[in-house]
Amino acid sequence: MPSPLASLDLSFDSGAARAEVLSRIAAAARAAGRDAADVTLTAVSKQQAWERIAPVLAAGQRVFGENRVQEAEERWAARKAETPGLELRLIGPLQTNKAREAVALFEVIETLDRERLAEALVKAADKEGRLPRLYVQVNTGEEPQKAGIAPLEADAFLEAVRERHGLEIEGLMCIPPEGEAPGPHFALLARIAARNGLTGLSMGMSADFETAIRFGATSVRVGSALFGGRA
Repeated sequence: MPSPLASLDLSFDSGAARAEVLSRIAAAARAAGRDAADVTLTAVSKQQAWERIAPVLAAGQRVFGENRVQEAEERWAARKAETPGLELRLIGPLQTNKAREAVALFEVIETLDRERLAEALVKAADKEGRLPRLYVQVNTGEEPQKAGIAPLEADAFLEAVRERHGLEIEGLMCIPPEGEAPGPHFALLARIAARNGLTGLSMGMSADFETAIRFGATSVRVGSALFGGRA
């Protein structure tokens, strides 16, 4: 069987790519009249070879986004103790039967989107003695294949998880539909957050994070611009 590195372009310098992304974040923040320190770079390490991740970690990156609990456990569980300040964010859908593992591993869960999951997170938090910071995922494009609360249901959902389940919500997350201008989706997410008293906005990826910063993103999820294509 060929090595998993066989199709990996080892000439790609992910450490230098991080410096470039941070420079673009700073420029976008300045253009929007914002402080670059108010925008967190989440390095989307899902499905990336460790040979790409290691230089980014060595360059000082401490916030990483993962899509799957098991993959994140395999990659990070043993490294957490030796990496002070490491913050793992779950940015993919979470099944209720993985809630306890997710609560134990992640500092932030960005994909809360149903009350059954809220219940599972509360139970997991009681068992683990900790609760990650939480974001609600909003399906701004109302795409049937995507997870997330519909925009018109977001206010009621936020009220339910706060009042019925006693959860504190830090912010909202969205993934605009592919092929559509992302600006209107980012603006919609910002409006929902504002009227619900939320300050966290996780929005923007490699192709549109500068636009997201203009609309108020407090964290951007960048993968390919940092790590190049996946092997």
